[in-house]
Amino acid sequence: MTFYERLKKKTQSFFGLDKINEKVNNLKILNGKSLALNHTNQTFSNINDYEFKVFSQFGEDGIIQFLINNINISKKKFVEFGVENFDEANTRFLLENNCWTGLIIDSSKKYIDYIKKQNYYWKYNLKVINKFVSKENINSILKENNFVGDIGILSIDIDGNDYWIWDSIEIINPDIVIIEYNARLGYELSLTIPYEMNFDRRNKNNSYGASLTALNKLAEKKNYKLVGTNLNGNNAFFVKSEKLKDTKIKHQEPKTCFHVNSFSENRNKSGEIIKESDDLDISDFIKI
Repeated sequence: MTFYERLKKKTQSFFGLDKINEKVNNLKILNGKSLALNHTNQTFSNINDYEFKVFSQFGEDGIIQFLINNINISKKKFVEFGVENFDEANTRFLLENNCWTGLIIDSSKKYIDYIKKQNYYWKYNLKVINKFVSKENINSILKENNFVGDIGILSIDIDGNDYWIWDSIEIINPDIVIIEYNARLGYELSLTIPYEMNFDRRNKNNSYGASLTALNKLAEKKNYKLVGTNLNGNNAFFVKSEKLKDTKIKHQEPKTCFHVNSFSENRNKSGEIIKESDDLDISDFIKI
């Protein structure tokens, strides 16, 4: 442990920050639980009306609660990769509110070590793995950790090979798939980056991921239906086709549910946020 880490730990202990953070998290969960219960008594026109945030980046927590309350979930298990330190993730509310079993994977040892020190790690049935996910190893990672067959949710957000990883997954059968799409590509083009095993978005600017239409084509090949995207325009939600029967969840087309992303993550060499898509080079992508 470095001097800084020791100092941080002593400071948190002295001021009781760990207990404060735990109480804040408990209040967030309680509020999310109340919102989810309130939504079960309402019928909205689309999944975006159910959005709320507890631990997700945007409104994914609310959408997930709506979906799991309206389809027959095979098993209360999830897999999520690209979680960073799990403070902001699609499945953490599922873990702490719904007590699902989970497997999370991230390529950063620092993040994985951080997760293992959190209270939820020992309180719930959660496996955490430090691996760089590729289409060559994803099935073996899942098998080695006893995640095979039916699961409730698969969440993919690795800012790069998302299309190719989902395409290669064969060992699990999720009821719901949440996957990041590149909204800068619009909804008309069916594009993805070429597969590159060691893809690193930090060197690619906006040339990452896949368009919503490309992911929808892959979903149809795998027998999934698009049911919507979040309002902030980065995550798409797909449900196994047979799970939609006799539910109020409607199948959508990319054109009808596409949302432009509301945020700007990319910066130029001067550190200024790039708000336009002028730096997007379509030649960096391939047609699917």
